[in-house]
Amino acid sequence: MGEKAVILTADGLQKLEDELDELKSHRRGQVAERIKQAIDYGDISENSEYEDAKNEQAFVEGRIIQLEKMIRNAQVIEASNVQTDVVAIGSRVLLKDMDDDEEIEYMIVGSAEADPGKHRISNALPVGKALLGQRKGAVVEIQVPAGKIQYKVLDINK
Repeated sequence: MGEKAVILTADGLQKLEDELDELKSHRRGQVAERIKQAIDYGDISENSEYEDAKNEQAFVEGRIIQLEKMIRNAQVIEASNVQTDVVAIGSRVLLKDMDDDEEIEYMIVGSAEADPGKHRISNALPVGKALLGQRKGAVVEIQVPAGKIQYKVLDINK
């Protein structure tokens, strides 16, 4: 059974590769050194430093496996291929909130890159899903946990 594609922008793929490199080249060695030092303290059965270091090692190794899988299954959305006539993954969308007349810009990304605090929303969540395929001028009603919101698509950019 094939693994699910991980949709990323080129920038998102680079961030994952950088994190993987950092974990493999630095953090892995730092954790191994912590384990070695904890063992040097003596009885590891009651050594909290050893337990903490082993837990960190498990986290680091798990994250390495996760990142390698994501990179292996990456489907990169190139900015040059993003259309500006319809909202798609990789689009920057300028919206007008129809309730309070405020404007907000979102970038539609795959779930691995989503960061609502930075206005990067997932194509799999309600707002991102509802915006996909919309054109400039469209009014979109979206059901979110807090109720219904309406956005007007003002502009679509790469």
